Amino acid sequence: MTVSTDLAVTFTSMASDIEIRVVDPAPGAEDAVDRAVAAIGAIATHLTRFDPESALSKANRAPNAWHEVPAVLADAVSAAHSAHRVTHGLFDPRVGATLAAWGYDKSFERIQTEAVGTTSWDIEIHRTLRGVPVAQATWTPTVTGNVINLGGSPIDLGGIGKGLAVRLAAAELADAGRSVLVDAGGDEWLAGPGPDGDGWKVGVEDPLGRDEHVLVLAVTDLGVATSSIARQRWTVRGVPVHHLVDPRTQTPGGAGLAAVTVLHPDPAWAEVWSKTLYLTGAADIAASAAALDLAAAWVTVDGEIGLSTSIRPFVLWQVTR
Repeated sequence: MTVSTDLAVTFTSMASDIEIRVVDPAPGAEDAVDRAVAAIGAIATHLTRFDPESALSKANRAPNAWHEVPAVLADAVSAAHSAHRVTHGLFDPRVGATLAAWGYDKSFERIQTEAVGTTSWDIEIHRTLRGVPVAQATWTPTVTGNVINLGGSPIDLGGIGKGLAVRLAAAELADAGRSVLVDAGGDEWLAGPGPDGDGWKVGVEDPLGRDEHVLVLAVTDLGVATSSIARQRWTVRGVPVHHLVDPRTQTPGGAGLAAVTVLHPDPAWAEVWSKTLYLTGAADIAASAAALDLAAAWVTVDGEIGLSTSIRPFVLWQVTR
């Protein structure tokens, strides 16, 4: 961890570079930053499925049983269940089983260096790529205080975990200074007018690998999340896959899309909605964003940029091609 004189803290967690920045820090800001770092650490420790000793991994090994877990995991399961209900099942943490079958049962860095291919994947690819619907029944976990029952299925909380980490850190930093930034590998909370007094400037990277931003946004008191296949994609026995799984088919989702960015007052919901909109695919995303009144931007695999009506007031600049 490194700390600069302007109360900017950077460290690595959840396989991401994390930055916390406080502009014009108030008394007690250093303690608030320490609490924010600890909150992110708790998410990383208890919600990962890559550590067999994490609280989530232990619950996943017996998903029909009751488990007393840290409060942060109980709250995360409740949040994921809420997202599952509100998105009518399109956000579904049970896709972790499919990701594991594709070799994503370890950190993505290890996937890139190890051979992938299992019998379970052979079965899955033949079943799902024929177009056979394989959507599961509604997910119904139970959370009572710090005791949880996962409802019979192992889960992956990677689809909401970073947003929850940013949410918790932001709460700890609420009175830390005039403006606050929390950035967890693209999931962000941007509070206050920013260092220049006219909003935080957020650059949206080109998911197609060009060395430029596709958009620059001016953001105040909002969460920002981007779901993209720019980095987390790989090949399993010659078949290209990525981490954004459509729970309706258990296949890579988001046909025609390369990335989706969403602004939302809650960073966890920004993450949920960016993934949910991504799964609707290029043909339906504009209508879905409009129906949900979401501030969203997206980039197709052909490089076209789409904007919802609600995000246009935040756009300072857009690339021209």
